Amino acid sequence: MNFVKIIIVIALSLASTVTLCAAASDQATATDIFLSRVFTDAIPPSNMLWVSGERKTAVAEILRHQPEYLRLRYWGNAQRSAWIVDEIGKTEPITFGIVIHNNQIESVEVLVFRESRGWEIQHDFFSRQFTDAKLLDNKRLDRPIDGISGATLSVKAMQNVSRMVLYLTGSLPREL
Repeated sequence: MNFVKIIIVIALSLASTVTLCAAASDQATATDIFLSRVFTDAIPPSNMLWVSGERKTAVAEILRHQPEYLRLRYWGNAQRSAWIVDEIGKTEPITFGIVIHNNQIESVEVLVFRESRGWEIQHDFFSRQFTDAKLLDNKRLDRPIDGISGATLSVKAMQNVSRMVLYLTGSLPREL
């Protein structure tokens, strides 16, 4: 009897390890594909932006919770940059790819969606609403974003991450 329990525990452990490895692989592949589409000639080296001090306070205000990270990776420069950011929808992280060009959103994509609901935010009909959006002085987008019934938390996650990236892009060094 104990032998059967041990086998079940081992099988479940192996299954969860395989699932975690597959999720990490999916994100790495999605990141590579996204960056290749954004930077068709050559992908620039990545940079890190520290989320501390005033930035951390502003990010917490935008996200409505303390950020789980001390720094964020981006590719490009202050004029055009690509960001890959995870944000919790309801219970699971959603990986977003966001491109900023001249302080406005060029595109927002869902790279990896792990939630059980709200997957509709992955469609172009939804993400196109963000194209050319800018950040107002009050850290809000300059336009309303129509929600999707049943996807409220995923929609909010996409809006908040978009606002955060627009805010952070404004603090990138201009000489890059």
